[in-house]
Amino acid sequence: MTEMTAAKKLENLGINLPDASDPQAKYSNFAIVNGLMFVSGKGPTGNPKGKLGGDFSTEEGYEFARETGIEILAVLKQALGSLDKVKRVVKIQGFVNAMPEFEDHHKVLNGCSELMLQVFGDKGNHARSVLGAVSVRDNLPIIIDSIFELEE
Repeated sequence: MTEMTAAKKLENLGINLPDASDPQAKYSNFAIVNGLMFVSGKGPTGNPKGKLGGDFSTEEGYEFARETGIEILAVLKQALGSLDKVKRVVKIQGFVNAMPEFEDHHKVLNGCSELMLQVFGDKGNHARSVLGAVSVRDNLPIIIDSIFELEE
């Protein structure tokens, strides 16, 4: 039995990948070194502005993290031509723009982590860290950077 492709999994999830957004400053969307692809920090589509625990709920943050995961997948697809060239998701790191009393950072980043598992199956199981930030670029609610191992 053949494993379902990442493209088919996305289709089953009702996700149509957008074009990858351009970097917001003088850097590249990604760098590939020794079989690892480092994706620069990405934020949710639509450029929402504000802080978790103030302007947005944990549930809204989860959706922002999922949207950001879709943006990360768009970068991978644009760079590699196929998500099936991803051998595994190595690490996801989230920076949550949050009020000082906000404590659900981990629940917010689950939006991205669960998407990676849905798309890549066991290869989507990854290390991760999530940090609260007093501010992030453009006052986005979350920024996520990520590392992927590529097929040889």
